[in-house]
Formats: sequence, structure tokens, C-alpha cells
Amino acid sequence: MNAKQAAGQPALQQSLGTFQLWGIAVGLVISGEYFGWSYGWASAGTLGFTITALFIAAMYTTFIFSFTELTTSIPHAGGPFAYSKRAFGPTGGYLAGAATLIEFVFAPPAIALAIGAYLNVQFPTVDPKTAAVGAYVVFMTLNIVGVQVAATFELLMTLLAIFELLVFMGVVSPGFSVANFVKGGWSGQDSFSIASVPGMFAAIPFAIWFFLAIEGVAMAAEEAKDPKRSIPIAYIAGIITLVLLAIGVMVFAGGAGDWTKLANINDPLPQAMKIIVGEHSNWLHMLVWLGLFGLIASFHGIILGYSRQIFALAREAYVPHYFAKIHPRFKTPHRAILAGGVIGIAAIYSDELIKIGGQTLTANIVTMSVFGAITMYILSMLSLFKLRRMEPNMVRPFRAPFYPLFPSIALIGALICLVTMIYYNLLIFGVFVGFMAVGYAFFLATKGNRQQHAAFDAV
Repeated sequence: MNAKQAAGQPALQQSLGTFQLWGIAVGLVISGEYFGWSYGWASAGTLGFTITALFIAAMYTTFIFSFTELTTSIPHAGGPFAYSKRAFGPTGGYLAGAATLIEFVFAPPAIALAIGAYLNVQFPTVDPKTAAVGAYVVFMTLNIVGVQVAATFELLMTLLAIFELLVFMGVVSPGFSVANFVKGGWSGQDSFSIASVPGMFAAIPFAIWFFLAIEGVAMAAEEAKDPKRSIPIAYIAGIITLVLLAIGVMVFAGGAGDWTKLANINDPLPQAMKIIVGEHSNWLHMLVWLGLFGLIASFHGIILGYSRQIFALAREAYVPHYFAKIHPRFKTPHRAILAGGVIGIAAIYSDELIKIGGQTLTANIVTMSVFGAITMYILSMLSLFKLRRMEPNMVRPFRAPFYPLFPSIALIGALICLVTMIYYNLLIFGVFVGFMAVGYAFFLATKGNRQQHAAFDAV
């Protein structure tokens, strides 16, 4: 407990159980099972993308097993920010905190616009951007009202989204054909050749989309009832759930018919189901409607994640301390929740106004979010290695299995992803570096604030 909490400042409420944390872990990611990933087929083909996806699944699995050691040893709302700060000092904390903030603040506008587009299809009179902003208002409010309410809602949305994915696999399974799945599966060719490899590397961001943001559970660590026990179970069960769903969805969609017709669209699952049951089936209508729950689960969960990151950075004066305020009644960081929402809504209304490399702002901020995530993964694994050497006696309720193999696989995988992402998205990487540089200038300019804050906490 720091001095401010001792003086009576409200603290985050420790109320989340293991099942709720699992719901957050899966819910943060599950929209990625519904859309986005199939773009990887366009460059890699079904078989090529399967190899890419299995590589990314191995990276994420070893990363989560390793990351859990950090989360349980340092259960802090800042997550990666706290780990890197402890390992590498204030500058390390800034780099990990800023990268995580970019990942979690930039992902929600894209998901909100997907929710808006989805509602526009069902109700053509609804403006997609207005619906997207409405989603922000509703789910920011739900997050402010209390973490227990927010987490329970998240769990419900996650369970409904998983149920719907299982329904999808069951409904299309009678029409599944291995021949459909493997035809032209190596970047359009029936057999593997070296020419298939570039397409497999280009598909890496779309494979990452299957798992992006699962690490957000770390930001709920201070609100867990028993983080040392519940977080390892939630993380490990969560990554197993997501890997199995990713493989199932990808294989069943690809084997339903001509997969090339699903490779460049935002709704591959309904279109795959349409091939099997026809466009007037009740199964299809249920999938289209319940698919919304996957988007809502991820959107709602990421609001929880970005707000805790802003709160943690503000609490230690890395961003203005104004955002470290906790609501006296609801015990949630309401100012941090609203701050991320303001940025997201501004991005929504700038979508068509700002274009980079010929793409809309939304398409680019998804890529920016992935850059933030990969940077944070690298810093987190480096922090794990550093803390093992620097603090060998630190209490570690969960230790990364097969150390140093697992964190090494995660680190090498993340470095390969970063190099590949830079190669295929050089302009966006330049913008990402620009954001980090501007943030670093603020970090240097506010050094005195952090020194005062540290002195006050030491009292």
C-alpha cells in the first residue's frame, strides 16, 4: 500500500475470481476468431497460413507460460509497465508502458467500427460511426459502474461467443472436405515451394490477430481475489481455449467450399456457413446475430485493459496524475476509462479523413496496435530474463516451465514477427516510432514529477 492509499484514497477492488479472469482472457481476443484472420489466406493460402498460425500459436503459448511468472510475481495494474520498470528502471517502464498503451488504446476503435458496420447491415438506417460511438458510451459506462459487473458481463459475452463458434463448426462439418481445404493451399499452388514462403511471412499479422491482447489479464491483477493462484489457471486455460478455437474455425471454414472467396472479406464465418446451409437458413441468422457477442466481448475487455494501463502510468506520474483518480463509489479508474474513449471516438471520426499509405486510419491503427503488442512482448521476455538474474530470490508463485527454453522461443518468435512487420509495414512502423519518440520527450520533461511522486510514496 502506498502513502496515498494509507491516507484514505480508494483502491481498486479485489473481487475477480478465476472463471471471470478466464472470461477476460478469452473475451479480449475472441473477436479475432470471427474476422480479420482470413486475410492471411490471401497471401499464404490455407496450408501456408496454417503453418504461420501454428508458429504464432507456439509463440503465444510459450509467451503466456512465461508471462504468467511475471504477472503472479508482480501483480500490478500496469502489467508489462511494472515488469520492465523493475527490470530496466524508469526508461524500461516507459517503453513497455507506452507500447502497451498503443496496443490497447488503438485496437478498440477498429472493433467499435466493426460493431457499427455490423449493426448497419442489420439496420440500414443506423449510421456505423454513430453506432460505434454508442458502443463506447455503453461499455465505458459498464466499466465505470464496477469491475465485478463488467467482468460478469464479459464472461457472459465470452461464453455466448464460444458457443456460437462451436455451433458454426457443427453446422458446416457435414459439408467439410479436405480437398476444398488443401486446393491451392500454398499461396495459390497445390504443392509447397520456396515461392510460398514470402506469403507465409506476410500473413503473420493476421495470425497474431487470433491471439492479440490475451496479455490484458495482467492489467486486472490488482483486482483478482487470489492472483497467485487464479491468474495462472486463467491464462493457461485461456490460451488452450483460443488455440483450439482458432484451429477449429480455420479448418472448418477453409473446408466448407472455395476458400478463396473468404480470403478478403470481414465476415468469413457467415459466408462459409452460407455455402453449406444456404442464405435463408435459421442457423445463418443465428450466427450473424450472435457473432456480435464476439466483437462486444473483445471491445468491452480491451476497455478494461487500456483503462488500467492509463491508471497505472498516471499513478506513477508517467502520464498526468489526473488520470489516477479512482471513483469513490464504484472503485474503478473512471477518468482513465473516459480518456481512452475520447481518443477512440476521435479516431472513429477521423477514419476517412486521415489516410496513410492509401489505407484508412482504422486499417492502420490495427497494424499500429500489433506493433505495440510485439514491442511489449519482447520487453516482457527480456524483463523475465533480467529479473531471473537480478532477483533470483524474488517470490515466484508460478515459474515459467522449461526455462529458459519457453521464454527464448517466445522472444525469438516476437523478434521474427517484429522484423517481418517492419518489412511489410515500414511507413506505419515509422509512425509508431514517432509516437514512441513524442512520448519519450514527455517522459524526459516530466522527470521531476516522478521524483516528487517517489519521494511522497516513500513517506
